[in-house]
Amino acid sequence: QVQLVESGGGLVQAGDSLRLSCAASGQAFSSYTMGWFRQAPGKEREYVGAISRSHSTSYADSVKGRFTISRDNTKNTVYLQMNSLKPEDTAVYYCARKSTALVLVYSDSNYSAYDYWGQGTQVTVSS
Repeated sequence: QVQLVESGGGLVQAGDSLRLSCAASGQAFSSYTMGWFRQAPGKEREYVGAISRSHSTSYADSVKGRFTISRDNTKNTVYLQMNSLKPEDTAVYYCARKSTALVLVYSDSNYSAYDYWGQGTQVTVSS
């Protein structure tokens, strides 16, 4: 059974930085695309970005240039470095593992492509 556990969330001020971590259990972590999503109160889950098994990355326009995703396959961990945080970045952040069966069906930005999700970590950015 795959488990994803996020950590690193918290309360920060606008302009600050945070790094979220997502530790994955299970084998073959390096073979999967890993994604980050977020959900603010009253809003739908939103794509943040993803990193493929070859370490190529993609980002939502809203975070491009401010957020960076990386992975350490030796630690089965994916990271989300968030810089220049804004109040509108306030949300619960989730990491997810993309299903290999759906790699060619859905883009990385489609949450339907992901079969395992973490419990989420709260990020609050005050103005």
